Amino acid sequence: MNRQVVYLDNAASTPIDPEVLDAMLPWLQGIASAGNPSSIHSVGRAARSAIDLARESVADLISADFSEITFTSGGTEADNLAILGSANAEKRGRSQVATTAIEHHAVLNAVHLLEDRGWTVNTVQSDRTGHIPYSEWGTAISEQTAIVACMHANNELGTMQDIRAVVQAASKVNATVHVDAVQSLPWVDLNVRTLDFDLCAISAHKIYGPKGIGALYIKQGCSVFPLLVGGSQEREKRAGTENVAAIVGFGAAARLLKGRRAEDAKRVALLRDRLIQRMSNTLSGLRIHGGEPMLPNIVNFAIVGVEGPTLLMNLDREGICASSGAACSSGSIEPSHVLRALGCSSTQAASGVRLSLGRTTTIEEVDHVVDTLQRIVERLQSRG
Repeated sequence: MNRQVVYLDNAASTPIDPEVLDAMLPWLQGIASAGNPSSIHSVGRAARSAIDLARESVADLISADFSEITFTSGGTEADNLAILGSANAEKRGRSQVATTAIEHHAVLNAVHLLEDRGWTVNTVQSDRTGHIPYSEWGTAISEQTAIVACMHANNELGTMQDIRAVVQAASKVNATVHVDAVQSLPWVDLNVRTLDFDLCAISAHKIYGPKGIGALYIKQGCSVFPLLVGGSQEREKRAGTENVAAIVGFGAAARLLKGRRAEDAKRVALLRDRLIQRMSNTLSGLRIHGGEPMLPNIVNFAIVGVEGPTLLMNLDREGICASSGAACSSGSIEPSHVLRALGCSSTQAASGVRLSLGRTTTIEEVDHVVDTLQRIVERLQSRG
């Protein structure tokens, strides 16, 4: 295959950094790969030490304590453990949860499970730029609210929420605050002490680590019941033998990220701005979704008269990897719930395309993508 392949789907997953892979390899081969961290012999103790080092690195990345990090299978499990685990631990008789209409489905579907159990769900709406007005929280949070769940940055739009305002509103009724920071972690300094929320989900494969490993920050004193029961791993918050190699990879990715996050964010923001400017100058019918404050790497857009899935397929044929907010299910295209929340029609919400830049994205790739988009869009619009 001689065509140029450009990967602009970093919000979905990032490639493993070579240094991360090097850190993982010893734990995937030889006698070290056999070490069960719960075993007391030397091989088991070595695995436990490797996990401890990784836990320290992940905790340091978000200014947490070593004991506040619980490893999970990814961001989805972390979100589920935060919401369902907090609900199962609720002892005050409260049965309300407040969340937003633009959350990731890992949060929304966990909340729906609580609703099926008889909980009341108060859903706050975003404005047309993808931000939640503070007044919305004041209406949604009451004395019966046990849990408030709000993502730090939206996975489709990149729009960022004012987490301090959410914590302030929730603190008035002593509600537990869970933050999904899976998308923001690669780009924003996430200090759990400063932001002062109770729970936070993060994931390794968004920061150039392996898939299948994430973590839930659980603030000291916050009560969360486990979803998986069995052994006493992860301080009895998540039973099951730990994935040593993946955890080591998470730790390595965390150390690398801390040293280069600010530089990466600055460089990628310039590329993002160039991408938007060139698209605006060359693409007829362009509509950009979202608005500042937002992450430096995501551009969500639609072209009037061009179907999103058709555009994505044409980009893929040209070797450009992008994604859509729409989900495919049994051959049908579901409109993006995020774009619908912004006021887009069903047709518009099914036409959104997300380009998400990353650490390895170059200016040449950005220009190539815009040139290719112009060619594709002109062809598709001429047919319409």
